[in-house]
Amino acid sequence: METIKKIKKIISNVLSIGESRVKEDSKMQDFHEWDSFNHLMLINEIEKEFKIEIKSSQVNQMTTFQDIKSAIEKAI
Repeated sequence: METIKKIKKIISNVLSIGESRVKEDSKMQDFHEWDSFNHLMLINEIEKEFKIEIKSSQVNQMTTFQDIKSAIEKAI
């Protein structure tokens, strides 16, 4: 499964929303479900799925689909 599909699936699962709602231009503000708690859950699931470690300094900056994708690409 390619990175984009994996990210969509993770966001969808963590936020309990339909995968079709998650787009490559999605951002935190697009979903009321994407609160601070779910943000941490999202980061945790990304780390597990991609077997990477995201620096704490990056966590608060990862508020868009593209931010997440870029962080993953830099880490792998």
